[in-house]
Amino acid sequence: MDYKEQGLAGLIDHRIEQVSHLKAPVDEVARLEDLYLRRHKGWNVKHFYSFYKKTGGRSYTWVKSQLQAAKLVEKGEGKGKHRKRRERSAMPGMMIHQDGSTHEWVPGKKWDLIVTMDDATSEHYSMFFVEQEGTYSSFRGVQEVIEAKGLFCSFYSDRGSHYWNTPEAGGKVDKFNLTQFGRALKKLGIEMIAAYSPEARGRSERMFRTHQERIVKELAMLGITEMETANQYLRESYQARFNEEFAVPALTEGSAFVPHFGVDLKDILCEQHERVVSKDNCVQFETLKLQIPEGPYRMHYVKTKVKVHRYPDHSMGVFHGPRKLACYDKNGGLIMLQAAKLGAQNSFRTPSSTTSERLAI
Repeated sequence: MDYKEQGLAGLIDHRIEQVSHLKAPVDEVARLEDLYLRRHKGWNVKHFYSFYKKTGGRSYTWVKSQLQAAKLVEKGEGKGKHRKRRERSAMPGMMIHQDGSTHEWVPGKKWDLIVTMDDATSEHYSMFFVEQEGTYSSFRGVQEVIEAKGLFCSFYSDRGSHYWNTPEAGGKVDKFNLTQFGRALKKLGIEMIAAYSPEARGRSERMFRTHQERIVKELAMLGITEMETANQYLRESYQARFNEEFAVPALTEGSAFVPHFGVDLKDILCEQHERVVSKDNCVQFETLKLQIPEGPYRMHYVKTKVKVHRYPDHSMGVFHGPRKLACYDKNGGLIMLQAAKLGAQNSFRTPSSTTSERLAI
């Protein structure tokens, strides 16, 4: 009908000339652009949207289109060729990843970010900054996972020297000559698995790229420059939001974690060094002399093999078998054991104790 009456002009769809009732008002678009420029300039769209969606009612696609139209963000390049990823573990607790990333997280300061996460879900169970990755940071990450979730089946990492002894550079790890960390995980019954190629750690590498993109901007936005405050922010805000956005459901229902009740984590997840007690009843440990105090069990421990446990705060304990003989601060100063004192009181300070027995305490 329109063609017969109007010719070619009758074929034009006049609806395209009308403004959709769904189109956002100009002031809403202006507020979006202002918010991005004022607080989030340089952020990628996904990162910005994780904050914007809490207050804005628009979709991710709409936000992305508006920011691209305003030339505030660039259109991303096309994805590369398809790569097949390694299959995830079936359920949480079957395999835990740990890795570190050195980066300038705040201006002028390079820290190491240590992340311990689940292979099945990518959920981060522990993340914190340290000055330098090493044995103690690895102990801390594992302890935080066990305390929060329980004991897990296996542990996956690179071949860093605090995880593994590697006789030949770039070669296979020595699964018998264990590091302090390896000894601790063996004690806990956790299998260690070493990564032998960059591709094997692809999930960790992608995750750290996201953290470097986001954490730097968030700390800068909040004016955080000190490690203690940055760690508090990770613990109280960032980690939970990251898990909410990026963690995925496990392939199988259930959990492979088992309770750790009765396991003394502090005296497993620490350095342990064997020493022989000298004639003055002291233990030589590096530059320190650790004096073993009098106790209710033996007169002295001369020529006895003992173990020195050094904890993450650099305090120490001396053990004879399963019994802790004494605790020391980082300078070798003796810290009295309350449990040992109470044990001595219960054993010797009874109403029938003689004067000589009390003097022997």
